[in-house]
Amino acid sequence: MKKFAIVPLGCPRNLVDSEVIAGYLEAKGYKSVKLEDGADVAIVNTCAFVASAREESVDAIIEAGQFKKDGHVKYLVVCGCLPQLYKKKLADELPEVDLILGTSDFPRIVELLAGLEKRGGRVAVTSDLKYIYDENSPRSSFTPGHYAYVKISEGCSNSCSYCIISRLRGELRSRRLESVMEEVRSLSGDGRVKEIELIGQDTTRYGADLYGKPMLSELLRSLCKLQNEIRWIRLLYTHPAHYTDELIDTIASEDKICKYIDLPIQHISGKVLRLMNRGVTKKEIIGLINKLRKRIPGLILRTSVIVGFPNETEKDFKELMDFINTTGFDRLGAFMYSAEELTAASRLKFQIDDAVKRTRYDEVMKLQQSISARLMKKFIGKTVDVLIDERVPMEDNKFVGRTEGDSPDIDGVVYVTSKKARVGEFCKVKITDTLEYDRIGEC
Repeated sequence: MKKFAIVPLGCPRNLVDSEVIAGYLEAKGYKSVKLEDGADVAIVNTCAFVASAREESVDAIIEAGQFKKDGHVKYLVVCGCLPQLYKKKLADELPEVDLILGTSDFPRIVELLAGLEKRGGRVAVTSDLKYIYDENSPRSSFTPGHYAYVKISEGCSNSCSYCIISRLRGELRSRRLESVMEEVRSLSGDGRVKEIELIGQDTTRYGADLYGKPMLSELLRSLCKLQNEIRWIRLLYTHPAHYTDELIDTIASEDKICKYIDLPIQHISGKVLRLMNRGVTKKEIIGLINKLRKRIPGLILRTSVIVGFPNETEKDFKELMDFINTTGFDRLGAFMYSAEELTAASRLKFQIDDAVKRTRYDEVMKLQQSISARLMKKFIGKTVDVLIDERVPMEDNKFVGRTEGDSPDIDGVVYVTSKKARVGEFCKVKITDTLEYDRIGEC
C-alpha cells in the first residue's frame, strides 16, 4: 500500500478539491499519512487568488521539497490554482516537483503518477477548465464528521475587474440539482453530519448555466425536504447583485437554512463599485441589506471589503468606514487590494501605495472589532444552540463550538463549560461573557 500526504491551502472550495484528490488516491489503495511521517507522494494543493496566497503556496512547496531531498518523500506533486497560472514557471524554477496539475486535472492523478513510475521524468498538465466533481466522485473528508462542505458550482462569470477566478477556475459550471441532493443524502446517511456548507464562487448564480435561470431557491427547498439529521444548511459566497425575492423568502421560511448571510459587498463608494465592475450600486446594496434584515428575523450578516483599490480616495475610504459603522455588520473581513496580472484593475491609473493600504486595512479592522464587541455583549444572559466542534485538549469539561451565526474557520466561536456536551452534537448554552469576536457560556 502506497502512502500519500496532502497539504491543502486556501479556501473551503480548495479543501473540497483536496478531499476529492484524496478520494481518488484512496480508491486505488493509497493510504493517507502526515507529511512528517514520510510518504511515497507529497501533494501541495495551492491557492493563487492573491499575492500572499501565492507566497504561502510557494513556501509550502519548498517545505515539501525539503522532505523529498531528505529522502522522506519519493514524488512531489503540485496542483490547483498556482499551476493554472504558472505551469511553465513552476516547471522551470522548481526542479524538485515531479508532477504539476491544474484545477481540472486532478481526476487523472493516479494515472499520471503511474506514468511517472514507469517512464521517470517530470510531467506538467493543465487542460481546459471544464471539470467539476459530482456525487460519484470519490471523496475523503478532511472536516470533523459532523459538518461537510458541498461545492454546488465551479468557476465564475461575473468578471469583477480585480479577480482572476475565471483564469483559475473557468466560467460558471453548476452541478445538476439531483447531483447535489444525492451527495447530501449520502453524506447524511449515517446521521453524523449535522451541518452542510454550500459553497461556490457565486452561489446565487447556481444553475443559471444549466437551467437558463438561477436555481438556488429550488435547490435549497429540495435539500430541506430530505429526511436526515442535518439541522443547519449554511449558504456561503453570495453576490449582492443576484438576490431575488424568492431566494430571500426561501432563506426566511425554511427552518434548516441558517439565518446567516455571507454577502461580500467589497466597497460602498459608487465610483469604486463601478471600477470593480461589481454590477451593483450603493443604493441597491443598502436596499438589499434593509430588505434582508426586515424579512429574515434574527439575521446574522457577514461581509467582506477591499481597501486600497485603485483610485480609492480618502473620501471613498471615509464613505466605506461610515457605512460599516452605520450598518453594523455582525461579521466582517477586510482585504488589501492586490494587483493581479492581466486583470482590468491592474491596468488602472492611480494604484494605491502599500503603506496606505495597510493603514486603511488596520482602520477597518479596528472599527469592526469595536462593532463586534458591542454586538457580542447583547448575547450575555441569552441561551443559544451551539454545535460542539471539539474538546479543549488537557481541559476537563471544556469545549469549543459555534452558533448558527458562525461559519467554521471563518467566524468566532463559543467556549463552553459543560459536563454533558458531546463533540458533533448540539448543546443549549447560556452565554455568561463575551470577547471581541467570541462568546463564553455554560451548558
